[in-house]
Amino acid sequence: MLHLQQNNIQIPVLGFGTYTLTGNKGIEATETALRIGYRHLDTAEFYKNEAEVGKGMRNSKLDRKDIFLTTKVWPTNLDKNKFIPAVEESLRQLNQEYVDLLLIHWPADNEDTNCSAVDLLAECLHKQYARLIGVSNFSIPQLEQAQKQAPIVCNQVEYHPYYSQKEMLDYVQENGLFLTAYSPLGQGDMLNEPVLKNIAAEYNKTVSQVVLRWLIQQPQVAAIPKASSEKHQLENLQIFDFELRDEDMEKISGLKHKNKKYC
Repeated sequence: MLHLQQNNIQIPVLGFGTYTLTGNKGIEATETALRIGYRHLDTAEFYKNEAEVGKGMRNSKLDRKDIFLTTKVWPTNLDKNKFIPAVEESLRQLNQEYVDLLLIHWPADNEDTNCSAVDLLAECLHKQYARLIGVSNFSIPQLEQAQKQAPIVCNQVEYHPYYSQKEMLDYVQENGLFLTAYSPLGQGDMLNEPVLKNIAAEYNKTVSQVVLRWLIQQPQVAAIPKASSEKHQLENLQIFDFELRDEDMEKISGLKHKNKKYC
């Protein structure tokens, strides 16, 4: 597994996304992911599966320090009187004393609430509820403002071959942050993309593996694909034994003209 680094903390570039994985499926999928080698888990208050993710972590018997755990605060809890209690409730659900990365899930509709929420995010860092803090779905101007207020380390956004994030990626790379790509495989229609199928055949890999490799081969990028079955979890993990040639990286980047956003 390759890692990014922020404040001397190692972040595995490939994480396990848990959106929609609830109940026993959520527990089992989390436990399986950790058993086969994932060490980066991504959940959120909105996913309503923090308890399941936490139980899967405990069932894995891994040391807590060996798992990088992310959760997120939903926009309805960005107000001053709701933010800290929401984070504390997430920690209770997870049955954890802290998360490794705490994010604001979506920006608020108004700048004042955003600014206040970023201050509260920083307070969670001081309370040791989180080791790192960041945002999700922020625009560049919103990210710039957040950085003025707090030690933000990342922006989690939708990013895949069909949806360019070049400006955001340039910004995070220039400013020492990292970008976490959610929905990295879109909703399945990329699996039939001729350009990707041809490249996958050259490397004897699947389209999913090629797309994930394209993402994590870019500087300061992590990806968090979701996979409920052990078969697909393993498939997504098997991206560290090959490297895409520059010309293939460019071919994949050229698919951005499709401009498809899924979330």
